Amino acid sequence: MRIDILTLFPEMFQGVFETSILRKANELGAFQYNFVNFRDYTENKHHKVDDYPYGGGAGMVLSPQPIFDAVGAIQQKSKTKPRVILMCPQGETHTQKKSVELSKEEHLVFICGHYEGYDERIREHLATDEISIGDYVLTGGELGAMVVIDSVVRLLPGVLGNEASAPEDSFSTGLLEHPHYTRPADYKGMKVPEVLLSGNHAKIEQWRKQQSLKRTYERRKDLLEHYPLSQTDQEWLNKSDLTDN
Repeated sequence: MRIDILTLFPEMFQGVFETSILRKANELGAFQYNFVNFRDYTENKHHKVDDYPYGGGAGMVLSPQPIFDAVGAIQQKSKTKPRVILMCPQGETHTQKKSVELSKEEHLVFICGHYEGYDERIREHLATDEISIGDYVLTGGELGAMVVIDSVVRLLPGVLGNEASAPEDSFSTGLLEHPHYTRPADYKGMKVPEVLLSGNHAKIEQWRKQQSLKRTYERRKDLLEHYPLSQTDQEWLNKSDLTDN
């Protein structure tokens, strides 16, 4: 996968991209990244990339010309048509499902904005996707882009090492992940559930599924509205006095 990032502050990405999983993924060749400072593409003699909004109002708006030209230069060099992702608080809220969808692409382009917003023509005629990481506003799109990129790259083949890790993550199955325990089995009187020490893999899987259901019901009941509960799942929830049924 190739990822191009349009940003006025490429130095913000250094710590994230040069450590941990993203660094490993890059070294493995799972993805390569490139920073594009779209100020380099402005035709403004003062190197401005923003201007006052038509009609008045607070703040400055990113101009279309530098961003259109920067993305155009990337597209000319690309062997495939890239997904152009606008990081924007008005976009769809990012989800694990979206991460999986994007992880199947060969080329992604992220546009990180600043100031009051984007010229609407960028949104209408250039972006293929608009993504938000939550219902709040940040100084710029860089932090949001880091979050989305991390969530996508970790799904690429070979990146996590253990291929079972990503499919078992919270939200990947539609439920929150079950509790985890490690050694020692008894820490200051706080004991690991006996079933996990039993060696009975069928019972362990059943326990994990039930704990995922329980945790999801207690913390994110809204997720169960779209989860296909089996009759066994529903009976266990009812039996456990977690529902009003």
